[in-house]
Amino acid sequence: MCFKSRTVATSILVIVFLLSSMATASNYVPPKGKTAIIIASFGTTVPSAIQSITNIVDRVKKTYPTTEVRVTFTSNIIRSVWKKRQAEAQKWLGQGIPKEILYVKNIISTFGDLREDGYRNIIVQPTHMFFMEQSQDLASYVKAIDSIETVKAKWKPFDNIVIGRPALGMPGDVYSYHEDIEAAVKTLAGDVEMAAKENSLLIYMGHGNEHWSTGIYAETEKKMRQMYPDVPTYIGVVEGAPSIDDLLVRLTHAKTENIVLRPFMIVAGDHATNDMAGEEEDSWKSILVKNGYKVQTVLEGLGSNDQFADLFVKHIADAAKEKGITLQ
Repeated sequence: MCFKSRTVATSILVIVFLLSSMATASNYVPPKGKTAIIIASFGTTVPSAIQSITNIVDRVKKTYPTTEVRVTFTSNIIRSVWKKRQAEAQKWLGQGIPKEILYVKNIISTFGDLREDGYRNIIVQPTHMFFMEQSQDLASYVKAIDSIETVKAKWKPFDNIVIGRPALGMPGDVYSYHEDIEAAVKTLAGDVEMAAKENSLLIYMGHGNEHWSTGIYAETEKKMRQMYPDVPTYIGVVEGAPSIDDLLVRLTHAKTENIVLRPFMIVAGDHATNDMAGEEEDSWKSILVKNGYKVQTVLEGLGSNDQFADLFVKHIADAAKEKGITLQ
């Protein structure tokens, strides 16, 4: 065979090899691996409020008993507080603080641990109220990890990663956040019943946000009034609008001076104990009392409500279905 013929033959072999490799890579199907759920909570530093988070975790574990469940806090500040408390670990563990809370990690570390433990399919479920700052940042982290490409497909960190939606839903056309709001409102019948027995108005204090729209709370309040017309419900926020001052203007039309004041948050943490129910003159309770109202505060986060906690269980199921992940 002449040199020219050998060169042509060699070139053909190289091309065939490359095409074969590309076809193999494109047809590669990652093996089915272990599945884990990450419960991503904003977190809290208030020990008594931890129960609202662990209740959600317990409800998830009860529904999917053979699936690994890990917890992460999305708040850097809250994680830093728990990290300092690790220096007195026995003190906190002795008070009933779960080890997974005392040693809580950020989302990146949690992903890393799951990768080392052999988990290939990950469902990240935020326990945030709505898709605002914390959920946006969490989604960015998840998207970044999911975008990692490797030379060989089998070396990707994970086969499937999907993020569920918060309690009141999120923007988009896959799931209607209007329906998510309605589902959430249905879980609050007990709060309304309590207010009715006390012949009271029902006021919720949400966290809110100064950078994103808090109109979601207005829609939730409207749905509460439609579903429970006998008990006027108001929802205000610590940050953004409507503020407590905005609520005071609206309360001038109320037919009773009795108020049941509850947090519209997953946990009854620092905002609930101080900004809502604190004895300081700038707390919501103090401001309302100063304006002539009789206020009964309830320091219980929505995560302690089993029906509300189960919203996240459903959102996990929806997220798993999107990726064809089987949960057990």
